[in-house]
Amino acid sequence: MSVFLYILGNNIIPIFVLIGLGFAISKKFALSVFTLSKLNFYIFVPGFIFYNLYTTNLSYGMLMILLFCIVNLIINDLIARVISKIRKYDLSQENAFKNSIMFNNTGNIGVSLVTLIFGSAPFVIDGKTPYLGQALTVQIMILVFMNVTMNTIGFYNAGRANMNIKDSMHQIFTMPSIYVIPIALLLKYTRIDITTTPLWPAIEYIKGGLVPIALITLGAQLSKTKFDFRDSNVNMAVFTRLIIGPVLALILIHVFRFRGVIAQTAFISYSVPTAVNTALIAVECGNDQDFASQEVMASTIYSAVTLTSAIYIARILFPV
Repeated sequence: MSVFLYILGNNIIPIFVLIGLGFAISKKFALSVFTLSKLNFYIFVPGFIFYNLYTTNLSYGMLMILLFCIVNLIINDLIARVISKIRKYDLSQENAFKNSIMFNNTGNIGVSLVTLIFGSAPFVIDGKTPYLGQALTVQIMILVFMNVTMNTIGFYNAGRANMNIKDSMHQIFTMPSIYVIPIALLLKYTRIDITTTPLWPAIEYIKGGLVPIALITLGAQLSKTKFDFRDSNVNMAVFTRLIIGPVLALILIHVFRFRGVIAQTAFISYSVPTAVNTALIAVECGNDQDFASQEVMASTIYSAVTLTSAIYIARILFPV
């Protein structure tokens, strides 16, 4: 119960406070969601990706985590296609559905959750946290992969609803995120230190601003969205993300033979709700934004229960 209350108080409630602020301010001042989404995708997301790529130790062992992420993404895509065919979704609905289950909230919830779990009992030994570093490295690897694919494949999926393939590809290449990846890796592996330059504090400020700006933007979008928690399409997406998603992750963890901290982190990371940015991408591309916004909100609410169960299961199945 204490873990549940801690997660609720330190991860779930703060998220809804920021969403609520965005909702209330937008109702009062009619904020432009279009402008806010531009700030996210042209400043905060690329800055966030650059910071994490530049600072994360990408060891050989992390390549297996990367492969795990790739396989998981492909299978989720296939699952979404099958469900979409069965439920006879049109192209717009299908692509919004795909994004909702392919991309999870590793940034807003995943990192802080992993820090909480491996930075507290029973993982504290003699006042030290010997497992936290490894857990965060795995989590950051998943986070970077999720952000990169969401800002390429996610945009492609959303754009396909209203654009042809050529225009969808053009949409991707207008996103700064795909350009900061090679720049960050080039600077990292040529050992060019930019942390001592005036540019670095600005990057840190941008990195720290992603979560609040993304959540406030979501709140602004929700202020313009009609809610219906009986919507079967939303509920199907939530079930797929929060139930089928962790089960798939569990199967792949055994296939890849992950153990201990790595297995726990991977399982918890793929048990979090849908990424906030999927709703922002839907707004940016004009692709079924009401569905996307409702699914993000619903999956976040229900994850207060499912995440607690996932943490408990991870400790039993993958002891350290």
